[in-house]
Amino acid sequence: MAFRQPCDTYFVESSEASGYNARTTQEQMKEIGRRRQMAMTDELSRQADETYMEDIIEHMHVMENQTLPDVASIDIQQEIQWFMRPYLIDFLVEAHAAFQLLDDTLYLAVNLLDRYCSRRVVYKRHYQLVGCAALLIAAKYGDKKDRVPLIKELKSMCCGLYDEEMFTQMEWHVLNTLDWSVGHPTVDTWIQLAVRDNEDDVEVENMALYLNEIALYHKDFIGSKPSVMASASLALARGILCRSDRHDKYSEDDNLTMLYLSQKLDKPSQILMRKHASPHLSSSSIVLDNFLRHQEAMNRRASPPTPPCENVRKATADTFPGTPQKPNAYGTMAHGYMTPPITPEGECFAQGQDKRYYGHVPRCPVTPTPQHHNTYLHQAHYQSYQADTLMH
Repeated sequence: MAFRQPCDTYFVESSEASGYNARTTQEQMKEIGRRRQMAMTDELSRQADETYMEDIIEHMHVMENQTLPDVASIDIQQEIQWFMRPYLIDFLVEAHAAFQLLDDTLYLAVNLLDRYCSRRVVYKRHYQLVGCAALLIAAKYGDKKDRVPLIKELKSMCCGLYDEEMFTQMEWHVLNTLDWSVGHPTVDTWIQLAVRDNEDDVEVENMALYLNEIALYHKDFIGSKPSVMASASLALARGILCRSDRHDKYSEDDNLTMLYLSQKLDKPSQILMRKHASPHLSSSSIVLDNFLRHQEAMNRRASPPTPPCENVRKATADTFPGTPQKPNAYGTMAHGYMTPPITPEGECFAQGQDKRYYGHVPRCPVTPTPQHHNTYLHQAHYQSYQADTLMH
């Protein structure tokens, strides 16, 4: 009986198998090397953190003072009204969520928007365009390249109201107005530092971020320092979630900001509530709403209802939860200073638009200083009118 001779390569690994094993070994070695590099990077960051953290925080305090918007300058805007702000912030919140940008990007975009509006006169037809340009700059500054929104996507979100060239021109105009100073220690940065020092959990962090996004809608917090906002929001978040507060002392600014912020929580934006109702944000809006309902029920049980007053005026229907509306009169500046230059300048925004609106617009004239004798004359006429009315 004849037996077959075994193949010579039967007990020998093939070249393909050996090549596969070599590639696998190389990938494993690369992965081990990456892990070692990450470990070394973390250790070096920890050592640098211990050595330079005090200097870093001191520099952040200097930066936040230099990049605070001037609320008084925004208040004298001729066309922008404060009731428009919640609508624009809603748009930025939706765009920020749609592009899945970092939390820091939203706060930086609003800061750039407010800083620009405190230096330039902005027409209401350009208000949304300035907001888009601020969001675009903030995304380029801090987010990954693949997350930065495209101009055509922003144009689509604006329903084609602006040409693509207008976004680029407004972006350039914002950067030049701010002297290309984009960096700003946002609320999110201060919250991260405080959470790490106080060892707060994720729910407290998400609640503090929700409270700060509510504050973006209100005029009262535009001039507040981000460090103060972070401290006040974290203290409120710990109280809402019944967490122990390890912070021993709060400054007077912290306490006042905490008080003002607690008074703005009853009517948040519906878009913001839907955003923070998601589980990955700890359902912060639902938790806050339940907390406020519980507090309201406790207050009703604690105090009897007051009798109705005959002279109570009917409250006007709120068109939107936000800061109160300015009167339509043109704002004036103290001491007759010149108003900021109009944006946009020149004819760069005239392409594809009506020349009556996007043509060459003159600068604002000097605001006249109010004359006191006119005021006294007006008061005298008013007193005379009151006297005649009483006699008749």
